[in-house]
Amino acid sequence: MHRSRSRWAYALALVSLAACSDRSASTDRGDNGGTIIIVVPGAEPAPLLPPLADDQFSRLLVDQLYDRLAEIGPDMNTVGDVGFKSRLAKSWAWAPDSMSIAFAIDPTARWHDGQPVRAADVKFSLDLDKDPKTATQLTATLANIDSVAVRDSLTAVVFYHKRTPEQFYDFVYQVAILPQHVLGSVPREQLRTSDVTRRPIGSGRFRFVQWQPGQRIEIMADTANYRGRAKLDRIVMSFVTDPGAAITQLLTGQADYYENLSPPVLPKVDSAGTVRVIPYPGVGLSYLGMNSRDRKNSRAPHPIFGDRRVRRAITMALDRRSMLRNVFDTLGVLGLGPFTRSLMDTTVTQIPFDRAAGAALLDSAGWRVGADGMRAKAGRPLSFGVIVPTSSAFRMRYAVLIQEALKAVGIGVEIESMDISAWLARSNAHDFDASLISTGTDPARASVKQNWSTSAIAAGGQNSVSYSNPAFDATVDSAVASFDKTRADALYHRAFQTIVDDAPAVWLYDNLNLAGAHKRIRTAPMRVDYWWANLADWWIPANERIERDRIGLRAAQQ
Repeated sequence: MHRSRSRWAYALALVSLAACSDRSASTDRGDNGGTIIIVVPGAEPAPLLPPLADDQFSRLLVDQLYDRLAEIGPDMNTVGDVGFKSRLAKSWAWAPDSMSIAFAIDPTARWHDGQPVRAADVKFSLDLDKDPKTATQLTATLANIDSVAVRDSLTAVVFYHKRTPEQFYDFVYQVAILPQHVLGSVPREQLRTSDVTRRPIGSGRFRFVQWQPGQRIEIMADTANYRGRAKLDRIVMSFVTDPGAAITQLLTGQADYYENLSPPVLPKVDSAGTVRVIPYPGVGLSYLGMNSRDRKNSRAPHPIFGDRRVRRAITMALDRRSMLRNVFDTLGVLGLGPFTRSLMDTTVTQIPFDRAAGAALLDSAGWRVGADGMRAKAGRPLSFGVIVPTSSAFRMRYAVLIQEALKAVGIGVEIESMDISAWLARSNAHDFDASLISTGTDPARASVKQNWSTSAIAAGGQNSVSYSNPAFDATVDSAVASFDKTRADALYHRAFQTIVDDAPAVWLYDNLNLAGAHKRIRTAPMRVDYWWANLADWWIPANERIERDRIGLRAAQQ
């Protein structure tokens, strides 16, 4: 145990030193250019279209290829429009009653095929996002947005159903602007499989180059972009079969960046000498989600998890702090609810670790221990499967710990490991009993609706565990609409307490964010919601470039 603690202390020292070196590196702005290869374990991403980008790697790419009307500031303020920076909209004006906002489109903005960006594209984008046939994950978030009207070719007016503190954020943060002339003829229900999502045309500072299925996706600087050329020449996203291979590519110089280092590899990173560790902020969390609905009949409650007593008993049976130490040692942060600690109300009362109380709840629910030590009711074993992606070493480890802990109280768990694409397909289809889920949230507390409201259960919604509580929905709606911060805080507290008490999930940990980057890369500040938000401002000094950087420069100049 002593050796383990020394190793973790050493790892923490490495992270601290790396953070200092990264800050000094990012202040050197005397050059730009270069190619970065980002290595990704697992399958290739979802379609490269913002409303369908339902995994982090497709989101990374679409955020480089497409623009919003305005961009949130580094302080992550979601109330009003203070701090938002112009993007496709060079300015905006509120109606006297605040029920609409007129956005003036930058007349110099162009799509990557040369066509101008127009107000009609803004209207088209909202219509596409709100169309049920598109099946996006934005349904709950866009509920307050009524429509977009085209006042003239460069003025789009966004209308709302009601005034709310975050109505500006609701549109500009959630709705990326899409080209009507490219996508308008594609049936909405076919967008996910259409070839246009594999050859995207956006307006961002990078443009699409090529997609080699199962191998790599390449984007390069849009040299004529209305916002100015990206500092990097080229970004390549490379896909490998497993995390170990990804780490090897990073340490041997075949790749330049890996976003999720695990603590045990930190000494290897230090020994390699070519890679620095970058701790970065985030809003990601991981939990054991329990499906409230029968996976074979969505109209019926799940035969196990449809009972609140069982969900609470499972939470009580898991020593979350012990599991956290087992996986992360001193680097872990315990989960508290549907947000990371940076956004979560930390005064919410947690369900305690209490196996005896949990066993009593299971008894009261009719799940009795048999002669074999396992529980059953009316001849049905208390047993379920949990799906987990093999690309996540942390979740794979948690799956084993959960299996062992629940077996001790008479609950059987079958671990169903699969690649990330299969896991995503099962999650989106609600086709699981339980799932080890890792997700990122938006920076606004109102985004709890995206993952946990009843309206987010529908096709394309992010409520994959089908949690539904009308009291929770009503409380969140009231909180979202309140301009009184004290009242809003109280309402959100009530909503968070409701969901924690209902236990649709066992909140395991806030995601650990340790990236590995080649030392020649100069990074820009990493935003709390998306580390890649300022990726276009990364660069590599000319005297530290290698052959692939020179290839990238020639390609960008073509």
